[in-house]
Amino acid sequence: MTKSIILLSGGLDSLVSLGLSKEKYNVTLALTFDYGQKSVVQEIQASKKICEYYGIEHKVIRLDWLKDITHTALVSEKELPQGIQDTSKSVWVPNRNGLFLNIAASFADGEDFDYILIGANKEEAETFSDNTKEFIARINAEFEYSTTKQPKVVAPLINYNKNDIVRQALDNDLPLELAYSCYQGSAKNCGICESCTRLKNALLANSDEKYIGILF
Repeated sequence: MTKSIILLSGGLDSLVSLGLSKEKYNVTLALTFDYGQKSVVQEIQASKKICEYYGIEHKVIRLDWLKDITHTALVSEKELPQGIQDTSKSVWVPNRNGLFLNIAASFADGEDFDYILIGANKEEAETFSDNTKEFIARINAEFEYSTTKQPKVVAPLINYNKNDIVRQALDNDLPLELAYSCYQGSAKNCGICESCTRLKNALLANSDEKYIGILF
């Protein structure tokens, strides 16, 4: 029987990817990565709650060394950029999605998983090259050689922007109240950093003030 892994940060994109795909791909394992990011505690907590909601196994993978070679605001004391802008240099983590997917591919190869799900999407692909269709295609080609299982990476939201993603969550009654999308690591989503701004704008575009009150 087909079974799948998902990369789960606890944010909007990974939550919706899981909610839309759990049954189709038989998602049974979620991987959350601790690389010293400012929001790591909140991301792990959110991911754990999401996994409990969907009844899947949750593993936290520690990558202490990745913080040491990351020199951007996502892990350091540098101030995070506010609002929506080109933040690729300000929050870039070296080869993050490539690394995460390769770790997931090791699980797939060793434990017989068929698919790896990632929350890459159309909107963030405009800023981050590792969210693009081209990246997904290239890493799938890599796994044809680097694994015996040859798992396929799937990005369920690859053709969606944030407005579409929130609409999918609302239409499918997904637990948006569990999402934590903040870069800052505040107790609640800060509503100011780029990731929070994208989420808040998408909620407003869908006329959903209920979740704005819950999440911010």
